[in-house]
This record gives sequence, structure tokens and C-alpha cells, in this order.
Amino acid sequence: MADIERESMEYDVVIVGAGPAGLSAAIRLKQLDSDLSVVVLEKGSEVGAHILSGAVLDPCGLDALLPDWKEQGAPINVAVKHDNFYLLGEGGKIRVPNWPMPPLMSNHGKYIVSMANVCRWMAEQAEALGVEVFPGMSCSELVYGEAGEVTGVVAGVFGLNPDGTPGPNYEPGMELLGKYVFLSEGVRGSLSKEVIEKFELAKDHDVPKFGLGMKEIWEIDPEKHREGTVTHTAGWPLGKRAGGGSFIYHLENNQVYIGFVVHLNYKNPYLYPYMEFQRFKHHPMVAELLKGGKRVAYGARAISEGGWQSIPKVVFPGGALLGCSAGLVNLPRIKGNHNAMLSGKAAAEAAFAALQAGRSHDELTEYETDLRTGPIAKDLKRVRNVKPLWSRFGLLASLIIGGFDMWTNNLFGLSLFGTLKHGKTDAESTEHAARHKPIDYPKPDGILSFDRLTNVSFSFTNHEENQPCHLKLKDPELPVRVNLPEYDEPAQRYCPAGVYEVLRDGVETPVFVINFQNCVHCKTCDIKDPKQNIVWTTPQGGDGPNYPNM
Repeated sequence: MADIERESMEYDVVIVGAGPAGLSAAIRLKQLDSDLSVVVLEKGSEVGAHILSGAVLDPCGLDALLPDWKEQGAPINVAVKHDNFYLLGEGGKIRVPNWPMPPLMSNHGKYIVSMANVCRWMAEQAEALGVEVFPGMSCSELVYGEAGEVTGVVAGVFGLNPDGTPGPNYEPGMELLGKYVFLSEGVRGSLSKEVIEKFELAKDHDVPKFGLGMKEIWEIDPEKHREGTVTHTAGWPLGKRAGGGSFIYHLENNQVYIGFVVHLNYKNPYLYPYMEFQRFKHHPMVAELLKGGKRVAYGARAISEGGWQSIPKVVFPGGALLGCSAGLVNLPRIKGNHNAMLSGKAAAEAAFAALQAGRSHDELTEYETDLRTGPIAKDLKRVRNVKPLWSRFGLLASLIIGGFDMWTNNLFGLSLFGTLKHGKTDAESTEHAARHKPIDYPKPDGILSFDRLTNVSFSFTNHEENQPCHLKLKDPELPVRVNLPEYDEPAQRYCPAGVYEVLRDGVETPVFVINFQNCVHCKTCDIKDPKQNIVWTTPQGGDGPNYPNM
């Protein structure tokens, strides 16, 4: 299908992804020059439909971009009033006091928000400035110039048959061409993966690391609601099996965000992250909070955890990586939206200067410099050793040693450890099933805990089933031939949406099944598959979850 003729539209800057990074870039470009032509392409059915974040927002990024955001009516209303951290045992808890923690860990002055709603509001600001925002437009391919530079994207392909051939309602999509292309796809975006590999952007940088974040929104008893309260936990139920922890955020309208993160470098292929989340809600502290309430939404997504040492080169001929496409999450703070906004702003300023100088399709080295020396660098360098310390020594040691390391970075700008390496990728961390025992998880009770498929219905996910499966297998036989006997096929468990099954009943040979219609676009399969056999690509535009106010 390489000979397809497509219409094309030309812009100064093409932005893939209407998250906080992409929208910040679009807004800043128009602030600098209202005559610039800027387009934002979003694969979700609407802006915010695919946005899932904790989220406690550090407003520094928004302050830099739109200082009058309060006056402009941004949906940022719930200031943090109480900030708690607990170590959990199966039946009890120990509160860790706030005073030993460095100031950067404080959540006071921050806000509990729905980033989906913040992005919807940011899209309105962008459109008011003249940015063209097109939701429901998956970007399925990059367009390259004669010298190999990125010149645009292909977006809006619809109507392919399951085998990839054009169907009766086929639409070939368009080429959106730009002097610069910004990729702000979020974690593990398919186009970002392509440019990182093509231009060797990860060369001389550490391996990327990830976590799986799962989240539910609950409406709880008003008498138990404490607006502005932020609680984080670590320990039970994961214990020594995996790194991770939880968050409980009280926002407005008697709603609470309940979230659970599992670091994807766990070893035991029998670990079932989703069921760890469901078990967590039965802890007495959490169960009492949720008693009498109801879950109203569910979702999941991967989280970049590699931090400073894992950030690849963020510029390439014709474009740049923004936000989570570059991996700008501060893991100890559990925050990345502020850095996403700052990266969008910095990339926009670099592109504006380049366009003013008559440049195009080259590397925006000014953006790379800003990211490596500016506020993002300051935020991430101070915490760069917390993740590798946790991975090596476990939770308690990382709290003590990592806390000390953050203090020395905060006070003196240096670390006694230098910059520690992460070691293996998350896929390589998975060990053979023979080295581990299966884990017996309690059956969900349908009150506090729920089975995966029931919860997926609360993500409002929808995929047109008569299209190619967007989850590609490099070797279709490998799941049964290799992963099943060696790892008990962990895709059955690491996927938080029940996409992957191994059917054994009534067949001589087990069958690996992909229920792609369940996919919530978290990208965990692309990250954790031990043989890196699963490749996540974009389905047609508008498909996937439809998160309300995640």
C-alpha cells in the first residue's frame, strides 16, 4: 500500500497528541507568533478521552505558560490540605512523618486535578489562539523527506479490513506536513519508538523503565470525604514481590481517586498487577473509606520511571520528543505533568526561533539544551538515584538511602552515588516460571474489588472490531511455543484489561487469543513481554477508552 495517493496539508508545526505537552507547545507557539500555522492531532474521540493521570499537579508548568490560569477558569480548584504517607502491613499501617523528607517531596501548594479536564480546558485555550485541534485522528505513519528527515505524519486512515486491505468504506487519510513535527504521544508511543530507533536517540543513555498505573474513581460517603487530602502508601500487598504503591486523592464532589502502581521490573511472571490493586482495596484503611461508596470509572496506563538517566536525545531531524514520549516523570514525586508542560513550552520556543531564522526540518538543538540544563533537569537530576536504589535494595533501604541522596542533591547539588544505572530492561527482568510459585489471589467480591472485564466496561472502551488488530505479534507462534512453557505466558496477567488469553479447553494445542477490543492503550504489553514480541500500534482514530474525568 506504499503507492497510496493522499491529500496533504502543510503547517509550520504538526503536533501528535493533545496531552499537556502537545497542547502547551501549541499554545506557546501561538503566543509567540499568532500567524504560525499549528495543528494538534489526537487519537482519542475527544481531547481528554485518553488522558489518565493521578494527579496532583505542580502548577509551575502552567504558571510559566498561562500565568492567569485561575482567572481564565482552569478546572484546578482543589488545593492540597493534608499530605500523608503510610507503610502498610496486611492489617495495619505506620505513618511516615513528613519532616524527614526533602522539600521537593511536599505536596502543599499543589492541586488535585483531573488531567483529562485540564487538557480539555487547555485545548479550548489553544483553539482560541487559532490552533487547529483534530480529535479522532490517529497518526499511523511518519512521512520522511529525501534526506531521511521527518517531514510529517499520516493521519485519519479508516476502513481497513482485518487483514489490512482497504474495505468498502476505506479512507486513506491525509499527510499532515510540517516544518517541524512534535511527538507528544505519551508513554511508549509508536511513532516515538520509531524515531528513537531510526535516529539512535537512546544511544549513550540508560534503558527506559516503566510502571503500570491503575486507577478507579469512587463516589464515597460524604461523611468520610476530606477534600484536599493526599495519601500515598507502600508495602502491602506487594511486599518484596515488586516495587510500587498507591495513591488516594480526595477531590471535590465527594469523589476519591484510588490508584495503584506496580513497577514493571518485577521478576515473578505469576504476579498479577491488576489483582494486587484489587486486593489493596481490602486493606482495613481503604475498605473503611470505600464502604458504602461506588466505583464510577476505571483505567490504566504505563508510567515512565527511568528518569534523568533514561531520557533519550529529544531532537531528531525534523522534530522533537515531548513529555512522556521523552520520559520526564519525577518518580518519587509521582508527577510528570509539570515537566510535560515545560517541555512543550521549551520545544515551541526553539521551533519559533528556528522558523524566524528560516530553518526547517533540522534538529532543534536549543530544545535539547534547555531540557538538559533548565528547570526539567533541575527537577529530575535531584531524584535520579531513587529508582535504581529501590530496584536494588527494596523499599525500606530506598526510603532511607534515597531520602539521604535527595537531601544531598537538594542542599549541595551533588550525589555521593553519582548517577546509578538501572541495569536490565523491564522485559529482561522477567524470570522463568520454574523459579517461582503461582500466587493465589482472592476472588473479587463485586463490592470493593472487581474482575477485569467488568472494570474495563467502566473505562468506556470501544474499538471497531472490523479493523486490523493494533496489537502486532512479530512471531505469532512465540506465545505458545516459548512464553507459555517458559513464563506461563505472563500476558494473561500483566495486561490490566484482559486483552490476552490462553485457551486450553477443547483444543489439543493451547491457543493465544488477543481481544484487542478490550485494550485501554496502556502499552504494558509492549514493555513487559519477555521476548519483546508484542508491538503496540495505533488503532483507527477515536477508538479506545473514553475516560470521563481521569
